Amino acid sequence: MKILKFIVASAVLASSGAAFSHGNGSHAPAGPMVKEQKAWGIAGDASSAQRTITLNMTDDMRFAPNHFSVKKGETVRLRVVNQGEIMHEVVLGSKATLDEHAQMMLKFPGMEHAEPYMAHIAPGTSEDLVWNFNRTGQFDFACLIAGHYQSGMTGTFTITE
Repeated sequence: MKILKFIVASAVLASSGAAFSHGNGSHAPAGPMVKEQKAWGIAGDASSAQRTITLNMTDDMRFAPNHFSVKKGETVRLRVVNQGEIMHEVVLGSKATLDEHAQMMLKFPGMEHAEPYMAHIAPGTSEDLVWNFNRTGQFDFACLIAGHYQSGMTGTFTITE
């Protein structure tokens, strides 16, 4: 049964563009970005970014700031900076999607993924996520590397009218 679950999980991850290798590189997609509507928005175009918000990540398993606000329809460049000495990532989502993904990361800690709402950042480097926040609500972001999420490396963002 465990082998069947692994095969099913592998097939699901493969069909979503995920692979099994976290490595130390960026998760930026190699080909054209697929824009998929999520509850918290959709991938944006860099040329449409209206402002930049810098999210700093540190080895004390925290984001600074751990909350930001945007207006509905705003396209923002999130500059994600790893100020630590170990690998970190940021994933935008809802509490439920982050919880589910965190559980998968515990089972498959080497899992690699390249979605426009996530960035995997090597120590001392940064990466930009460009996101169009086209839905209102309160959502979350987190580092889902095994142990980081569980240590409280999370934050929230609010999309207002």
